[in-house]
Amino acid sequence: MVDILHRVGVVAPLDDVYRAVATPEGLAAWWTTDTVGTSEVGGQLAFRFGDAGGFDMEVLERDPTGHVRWRVTDGPQEWVGTEIDWRLDRRGDYTIVLFSHEGWREPGEFMHHCGTKWATFLMSLKELVETGRGRPAPDDVRISDWH
Repeated sequence: MVDILHRVGVVAPLDDVYRAVATPEGLAAWWTTDTVGTSEVGGQLAFRFGDAGGFDMEVLERDPTGHVRWRVTDGPQEWVGTEIDWRLDRRGDYTIVLFSHEGWREPGEFMHHCGTKWATFLMSLKELVETGRGRPAPDDVRISDWH
């Protein structure tokens, strides 16, 4: 198993970053505008990206002191069964976001693409919390012929 890992510092209170990764409204403001569902533990979140499809997630953990975890229940086969983990830690002026997308079966081309897309979306999260405006899909950064 292999993981996608990222670390981003956001100049904002932990509570603001937490709301952006733990609520459908927050997620829709930086990841994809087509986000619906319930973000409570045991709830389901659905993320859609137009013709590219999307993902369904089960909320496994949600702790306002700085932790959110999801399991992918539907979407591309490479994603199903993987888990996405958000750990937030306040350090001085920054909230540090430690992000991992865990449990990939192999590091294929699609995983490489997703790692880069996660990086662009994490920059969108940073922009949202620091400036009030993110770049969620469909207005996200295009990185390749896969989008």
